[in-house]
Amino acid sequence: MLRLSVLDQSTVVTGRAPDTSIRESLALARHCEALGYDRYWVAEHHNSASIAGTAPEVLIAAIAATTQRIRVGSAGVMLPHYATLKVAEQFRVLEAIAPGRIDLGLGRAPGSDGRTAYALNPLAETAAAEFPAQIRDLLAWLAGEPLVAGHPFHDIVAQPRGPTVPEVWLLGSSDYGAQVAAYFGLPFCFAHFITDGAGTEEALSLYRAQYRPSPRHPTPHAALCVWALAAPTEAEAEHLFASRALWRLGRDRGVYAALPSPEEALAHPYTDAERARIVRLRARAMAGTPEAVGEKLRALAAMHEVDEIAVLTTVHDPDARRQSYSLLAREFDLAGGAGVIAASV
Repeated sequence: MLRLSVLDQSTVVTGRAPDTSIRESLALARHCEALGYDRYWVAEHHNSASIAGTAPEVLIAAIAATTQRIRVGSAGVMLPHYATLKVAEQFRVLEAIAPGRIDLGLGRAPGSDGRTAYALNPLAETAAAEFPAQIRDLLAWLAGEPLVAGHPFHDIVAQPRGPTVPEVWLLGSSDYGAQVAAYFGLPFCFAHFITDGAGTEEALSLYRAQYRPSPRHPTPHAALCVWALAAPTEAEAEHLFASRALWRLGRDRGVYAALPSPEEALAHPYTDAERARIVRLRARAMAGTPEAVGEKLRALAAMHEVDEIAVLTTVHDPDARRQSYSLLAREFDLAGGAGVIAASV
C-alpha cells in the first residue's frame, strides 16, 4: 500500500503578507492529520520571496504541539549552516514535545544564494565538505551515544535525553545524498519535484546498491517527494495549475517570486516560447482529477519501487490546497479521508 505524506514550503503568494503563509501551514498540518497522512514535513529556505519557511525547527514545534498523531519533521534542515550540537539539541527538545513523532530530514544544499549562506555561516565555503562528519556526530548526539574516540567533544551530551529518538532522513536531488544515506544506513527521500524526475532512477539505484544496514534501518527505505495537485475536474486543475506554470517559468530564469493567482497567471503576456514551455510542463505535471493524479502517483511509485511519497502542493488559494489534499486522501483511502472530505469540497 502506498503511504502518503506532505511537504509544505510555506509558499508566499501574491496579495497576502508572507507571515500568513506560516499560519496557513499550521492549519494545513491539522487538516492533513485529520485526513490520515503519515508525515508533515516543512522546508528550509532563506532570503526568498517565494518561501516563508526559514526556521523548520520552530515551525515543527508549533505543529507538533497542536497535533496528536501525525509525524512532524524537516525537509530539511540544511546542516552545513549550523553547529551540529545545536541541531541535536533542537531536535532532542522537539522529541520531548512529541515523543516518537519527530523526523529530522537533512540536506546539504544551501537553500539560498551564496551570499546568504555566508550570512548564516561565515565558514560556508568549507562547511559542505564537513557534511558526512556532521551527520556522524549528529547521529551519536541524538541517540545519546559517545562520539568517536579522540573527538574533542567526546564527553558532551545533547539534552534533553529521553527514551525515543528522532528518525533521521537524508534528502537530496542528486547521487551525493543517496550515497551518504546509504553509507549511514538512513532512509532517503529524492526530491523529484526539483529535478522533474531526472536522476531519480540513478540515485535510488545507487542508494540501494550501496546501502549499509543500521540498527534502526536494517533495509533501505526510499521515498519520493513529488509536486501534485488534485481538483474535482480537469478544467479546475488546469485553472489552478496556471499559477505553478508561471512560477516555474520564473524559477527557470533564476527568479523566485511570490506565487501568482491563476487570474494573474492567465493574464500574463506569454511569448510563443513560454507557451511551448508551459505545454511541456503541463504534460509532465501530476495535476488533474484525483483519479488521474492517483494513477500517476501509483505508476511512479511502482516504477521506482517506493512505498512512500511526500506530496508538495503549491496553490494560491489555501482552500484549494486543502481540497487537493482531501481529494488525494479519499483517492488513496487514507484513514480519516472520508470524514473530512465533505468539509473540504
